[in-house]
Amino acid sequence: MTLGSLTTSPIGYGAMVLVDGMYGAADDARSLETLRHAINVGATLIDTADAYGGGDNERLVGRAIARRRDEVQLATKWGIAEHGRPVRHHHAQQILVDARPERARAAAEASLQRLGVDVIDLWYLHFPDPAVPVEESVGAMAELVGEGKVRHLGLSNVTAEQLLAAHQVHPIAAVQGEYSLWTRDPERELLPALRELGAGFVAWSPLGAGFFAGSDALNETDFRTNHPRFQADNLAANRDRYAPLRDLAAELELTPAQLALAWLVHQDVVPIPGTRTPAHLDENLAAAGVVLDEGALARIDEIARPGAAAGEALL
Repeated sequence: MTLGSLTTSPIGYGAMVLVDGMYGAADDARSLETLRHAINVGATLIDTADAYGGGDNERLVGRAIARRRDEVQLATKWGIAEHGRPVRHHHAQQILVDARPERARAAAEASLQRLGVDVIDLWYLHFPDPAVPVEESVGAMAELVGEGKVRHLGLSNVTAEQLLAAHQVHPIAAVQGEYSLWTRDPERELLPALRELGAGFVAWSPLGAGFFAGSDALNETDFRTNHPRFQADNLAANRDRYAPLRDLAAELELTPAQLALAWLVHQDVVPIPGTRTPAHLDENLAAAGVVLDEGALARIDEIARPGAAAGEALL
């Protein structure tokens, strides 16, 4: 799969799931085992961010890829800041962003240090700053490309208009955003714009925050307790609405997670599911080899049509 001129695995690995408290308690030894297994079995795009765990997620990824740098495409993000400006609510959590150009260099160098590497393969602006034109943030990021500290630039959680503005300053290799069988918003404007530019799309939450992997029994520390689609009435409605997908997966001798990921691969995007276990990781990556025929794709479109989910999307 290609993201602009960056070649990567068809399915990557989203390391945010390894943040302690995100899906309950996390264990570093188990997390390192999972990350190293991801590399072993070919999930070569490893995605993190400086905001995940206050930088601890980058440190964890750095430990996992030590002495294996050439085997991975390393992606991280910057822009979220404790004293920044609010952009939107992640349900119960407010997201604050400070993407002023003068902050870019320090952010990149801090990420490089935590990751223990000399260069970042794909560096995203995590969220556009409402007080800073996105092209100004990207202009500062491009300086790091010129210095050889970053190879490719990306944007996360942006509109098609913001993408086009940024691309005029420096080529954008990829946009990352929420995309799954129950969040199909990128199809309206972003994906067509990316195809026109020759850039790629990376899908976060490709399994609907675990819903399409059958993970919808929440404990009190799980962030999804604040997710509208996991509230009792909505969750019951969503289980009913998407039940035919489970039936289709069984017909095709796939797990529901594999069906959801295979569908995304057929959209020519790179999903980055996160999991805490090597066994689930193997299950996810097997989806890259699944061929869905026109009949299966049509059935999926009918079952998981845009707007079918009960409750708001994650962002």
